[in-house]
Amino acid sequence: MSDWVPVEGALEKLGVQRQTLYAYVSRGLLRARPDADDPRRSLYAVADLARLKGRRRGARRRAEVAASAIAWGEPVLESAISTVRDGRLIFRGKAVEDLAKRSTLEEVASLLWQSEEPAGKATSARIDGQTPKSRAFNLLARRAAVDAPTLGRNAAALCDDAWRLLSEFADALTGVAGHGPLHARLTKAWRADERAGQLIRRMLVLMADHELNPSTFAVRIAASTGAPLAACALAGLSTLAGPLHGEAASRALAQLDRLAAAKDAGAELRAMLARGDPLAGWSHPLYPDGDPRAANLLAALKPRAAIARILQAMEKETHDKPNCDAAMAAMTRELGLPDEAPFSIFALSRLTGWLAHAMEQRATGKIIRPRARYVGE
Repeated sequence: MSDWVPVEGALEKLGVQRQTLYAYVSRGLLRARPDADDPRRSLYAVADLARLKGRRRGARRRAEVAASAIAWGEPVLESAISTVRDGRLIFRGKAVEDLAKRSTLEEVASLLWQSEEPAGKATSARIDGQTPKSRAFNLLARRAAVDAPTLGRNAAALCDDAWRLLSEFADALTGVAGHGPLHARLTKAWRADERAGQLIRRMLVLMADHELNPSTFAVRIAASTGAPLAACALAGLSTLAGPLHGEAASRALAQLDRLAAAKDAGAELRAMLARGDPLAGWSHPLYPDGDPRAANLLAALKPRAAIARILQAMEKETHDKPNCDAAMAAMTRELGLPDEAPFSIFALSRLTGWLAHAMEQRATGKIIRPRARYVGE
């Protein structure tokens, strides 16, 4: 039996519509490759089809459930910081959509850290590096090497570190030492207008935390060892730098540009799906009815017709909805922000969540030490 089957065989095995099959490919759940005999057609991996069929039936053995718990499984750590429930993102009991209406990132940090922002505390971080990302890594690496560990220090001392680190991180991303609201500092650095500033503020709030995502889990592991807050944040930033996490918005931006440049965006999109090209910024496993962060930003953004048509075409062809990465890509092009804006917004925003999780993990006094299920010789 072949390890790859054509679309007809794939549809028969799963018992789904063609659009659902394409959605599985775009999410990275199903591998596809061009048919060597006819490059216009795609073949689909039989092993992936079998796994998806088993998932749909709920027919997983106990060992399989345990193995999958590390990837989109049940929560493995208790947290009072944020959760996703019934398609809604909640920060300490407050719906993120409500916070996004008027809150600043500093106010969200105060909520997540349960700490009031110090008054009149300016920072003067040393700024090294040519790009926002390099400056952010340099700042955290330098501080991780010299800052005091979190072990044995009280909550007030850790919060003091966190507020200083948040402001210095903004300095690193913008390239200048600044003061004032964090969204205003980004807006000024990007020479954007007041409308853009409010949309940047909104997105900073929406992205501040997201339960136990990969970068946050890395932060909690580092915090469990008693590492300095800067070292914990560095673990998070290193994880965020992956193309499947924090850089996914950059991929969504390139995809948006590609579709905008095509003579027929719908035809180009259908060709991408037929080839099995993964879609960036589309769908989210935690939000079967659509990412509320993307919906909130796009409703406030009201992108121009050219961008809106592309998003509508993607929804039509995939029967799915955009996630926060596609929304940030649309915002970047709509507002004329620099290409590095999505990563800067994501990193600055998520730093607040990382620091909240680092402090919460440290308060448990427990080290995170998973076990491996050995499958070697």
